Amino acid sequence: MTAVRAFIKKYGWSYFFILPSFVTFMIFTFVPVLWSFVISFQDYSLVRGGKWVTPLYANYVEAFTLLNGIFIVAIRNTALYTLFTVTAAILLGLIISSLIQPLGHRLGAFFRAAYYLPAVTSALIVGLTWAYIFNAQWGFATYLTRMVGAPPIRWLSDPDIAFWSVVLSAVLTMPATAIVLFSAAMGGIPREYYEAAELDGANPIRKWWHITVPLVKSTTLYLVVLYTIASFEVFERIYIMVPSGVGNSTQTIVTQIYNNGFKDFDFGIASAQAFVLFAMIALVAIFQFRALRSDVEY
Repeated sequence: MTAVRAFIKKYGWSYFFILPSFVTFMIFTFVPVLWSFVISFQDYSLVRGGKWVTPLYANYVEAFTLLNGIFIVAIRNTALYTLFTVTAAILLGLIISSLIQPLGHRLGAFFRAAYYLPAVTSALIVGLTWAYIFNAQWGFATYLTRMVGAPPIRWLSDPDIAFWSVVLSAVLTMPATAIVLFSAAMGGIPREYYEAAELDGANPIRKWWHITVPLVKSTTLYLVVLYTIASFEVFERIYIMVPSGVGNSTQTIVTQIYNNGFKDFDFGIASAQAFVLFAMIALVAIFQFRALRSDVEY
């Protein structure tokens, strides 16, 4: 008891200050997630409550076979979206940060702030902007195709290209977080490494590839995991740009969860799909940590 009292006397105020955040987390995050996991094994209704399904994994099986396997299409689309958008975000972030780095302090700060604007802009505004750009009648993309004599393209209504139009909009949106974090990481690399490489006759490309890229590997890992999670959870952009789904050609995992949970009120299936998404993100993150982890220090 004496040890407990001493601990409370020494650290009690610390726990008192984090108590509001802890209670908020428990009420609005932990308990709903735990309850969602329970619902994933039930045939749940807002009116009559939940009833355990038999066998317990029936919702998970039905999630993959529901409506002729649309969830499989959603998983494929999500994986493709993640592959292209994460790769583009990391490459663009590296290249743009490297171009900003040699600039002066004020000019570099200006460009970093300018490129960070997409991160503080509402996802609704970004989605609406791209929807206007890809409008088949008077959108800017349609205007460009007409300039070169090409016929009008149904960017967001053709099932064959609607999904790729959404992917293109994500790729062309500047990776704000990557640019800021890569710029900070590159600013911490000692200049002596570059000076030594110059003495050995290395050109700028070789210096970038053999010094900059390896020494920002820890930042790359963080950004890859961050962007992968965000891409797997893509919803707003697709829901705003292609609300009709274009014959399910633009369905992703989260849009499927939304449709099953909040349109069809099939909460058991929606919860099962949500935990499938959680498992996919966890497995991909573990693989990324194993592939990109680095013990480099400088």
